[in-house]
Amino acid sequence: MTYRDAADEHGLALDALLASREMILVAGSGGVGKTTVAAALAASAATHLGGRVLVITVDPARRLADALGIGALGNTAVRVPDDAFVDADIEPRGELWAAMLDTKAGWDELIRRHAPDAEVRDAVLSNPLYQNITSRFVHSHDYLAMEQLHELHGSGEFDLIVVDTPPSRNALDVLDAPGRMKDFFGSRLLRWLTVPYRSRLFTAASKPFYQVADRVLGSRFLQDVAEFFVLFQAMEKGFVRHAEEVEQLLGDHRTAFVVVSTLEAAPTHEAMYLARELSRRDFHLGAMIANRVMPPEFTAPAAAASARRLEKAAAGELSGEVAERLDADTDVVQGVLTEIATRFHDVAVVATRESERHAELAECSPVVLTAPALDRDINDVADLLALAEHLRTDHPVTDHLRRGTGDT
Repeated sequence: MTYRDAADEHGLALDALLASREMILVAGSGGVGKTTVAAALAASAATHLGGRVLVITVDPARRLADALGIGALGNTAVRVPDDAFVDADIEPRGELWAAMLDTKAGWDELIRRHAPDAEVRDAVLSNPLYQNITSRFVHSHDYLAMEQLHELHGSGEFDLIVVDTPPSRNALDVLDAPGRMKDFFGSRLLRWLTVPYRSRLFTAASKPFYQVADRVLGSRFLQDVAEFFVLFQAMEKGFVRHAEEVEQLLGDHRTAFVVVSTLEAAPTHEAMYLARELSRRDFHLGAMIANRVMPPEFTAPAAAASARRLEKAAAGELSGEVAERLDADTDVVQGVLTEIATRFHDVAVVATRESERHAELAECSPVVLTAPALDRDINDVADLLALAEHLRTDHPVTDHLRRGTGDT
């Protein structure tokens, strides 16, 4: 697609990031608003940059459909109708699509794609333990996510793909899934499972063991397992080749990661850990987003001074004036104003700690964007675009600014 040159516009670091990449993986710990941010990034790209934009979740919590207001999601991408943008009074320049990984449908498609012939394909799909095994071995959900991203990117159907990953430690499982798949094909476990079907002598010697196992575990249990993995091994070349291509895609300059965090202690430390792990893997960290941030004005000396003046004024005429305007009891109003003034110190302490953690994030990322704590839940595309607008107009902390000012 032909994106406008957003990189030159002052302050629009988010547009510059989205315009320069083909895939954005959004990661972070649970509860920091990662799914909502991923949807907001995709909605912003479709609105301001144009082209066909897909947001896809591999998060089992299935919150993405609710954020977009389009109902259930599955493997097949669904277009968000233009009517969803009406409430925001915006006509999008591009198209917004959404999908969510469906594990069963994904494995079925994977087998059809990699099976060397129809006989192997049908044998795998009809194996009685097929669904059970694929849900337990090699982190199948993680690997399927990477396979689906590989196929979507390779199809050229979408100009930008925004991926909402599971919480960060699990997100690393997703990133490592291609390597685990390659390791699995050379593992002792796979050799142990398939030797009985490759050695007549071993099969004869182990027959009593299999008979006992069948009586305990059910008819043909171990035979079905071994048979499945013999068939699975026939697809080794396709799986390994795709795994290598996925690893290359994750490290490609067209792919970037965005780490989302709040400025509480635990999520901040998790975000910093994730940033370091991405760097260790030579993946590209495009930005960090600090979500639900308190207004920076709370840390200003003038704000603290105002709180002190409010506390003194509440004991004087101010409470009476406010009570008269609100048609309320003066003593009640005085109590409320005094409580607000005295509590401001606690709020200022929290805001100061947030500022310190923001600086810590800035040490780990080329760009740090912030989004405020909103006064309402995000329920539709209009709300997503409002969140994205905070990110688009934020003046980010960047390496360039830090070098120029000496600040962190």
